[in-house]
Amino acid sequence: MHQGETADRGEHTHHHFEEGHDLFARTVTEPQGLSQVLKIAGTVVAPTTVLTALLFYFGRFHAYWFFHYFGVNSTVLGLSTQDYLVRSADGLFVPLAVLAAIGLAVLWLHRLVRRPSLGDAHPLLVRIVKTGALVLGLFLTCVGLLNMLRVPFLDFAIAVPPFSFAFGVLLLMYLSRKRATGSARTALAEWAAVFVLVSLSLFWFATDYSAAVGTGQARALEADLASEPGAVLYSERSLGLRVRGVTETPCRAAESAYKFRYDGLRLVLQSGDQYLFLPAGWHRAGGSAILIPRAAAVRLEFTTAAQRGAPVC
Repeated sequence: MHQGETADRGEHTHHHFEEGHDLFARTVTEPQGLSQVLKIAGTVVAPTTVLTALLFYFGRFHAYWFFHYFGVNSTVLGLSTQDYLVRSADGLFVPLAVLAAIGLAVLWLHRLVRRPSLGDAHPLLVRIVKTGALVLGLFLTCVGLLNMLRVPFLDFAIAVPPFSFAFGVLLLMYLSRKRATGSARTALAEWAAVFVLVSLSLFWFATDYSAAVGTGQARALEADLASEPGAVLYSERSLGLRVRGVTETPCRAAESAYKFRYDGLRLVLQSGDQYLFLPAGWHRAGGSAILIPRAAAVRLEFTTAAQRGAPVC
């Protein structure tokens, strides 16, 4: 009798051990599986990849709108990938710093809300905060969706619609994951969708912001064009430049390799095998940009405001 009870207890204990082992395996496997899948997905589509693509995208549109202001198609300039990335670094410095500061503030707030003592001491306050966060997330997402559908709503600044959409989606995802009970595959699908939506909102912002920054910097260059270093262009042959503000001076010296001199120019860009010039008095209302091939037949000299005088060969 004693041996039978011992056997029954052993079987009962073994049964509970197997159930506990299965529960432990499910508890450990799903988070580990999700972590492993997210690690693989992050290797394929890393945030740094999206950031690089965003910088290139912004730089390309920034160049388009900058040179478009002067009536030049940026595709003829042969700008390189490095040129686009350098242009984006200047324009995206402020918004990326703001985003980083907001992200840091959100992480600190998240750490504060997760404290057990806060929920135990102020359960009503925590409930109000969660409800307010849900309403705010839905509102921000709707703001982005309406503007995405070409229905202007709270679009008083170019950053409002895309960032409203991104923050709204992230906030809703955060609240939903607090109650998440799904599998690792479901969580991966949710994070993938959020990653795509937030990335699209960043590219949306880059499209609008690059146009504003490019046009603004072009206007600033127009205002300061007269104070920029002067570019004196020498050429073996007459270039036939009939542009207001640019003077052509024939060089009479027989030993001169360059027979014509052009004054009143400002060099805007040298890209590839081309120079882009603007007259010193260029105005959008009636100015012309000048594109000169870079070759041995032309030579450049640069002058400051103090050095400018009568053209001399």
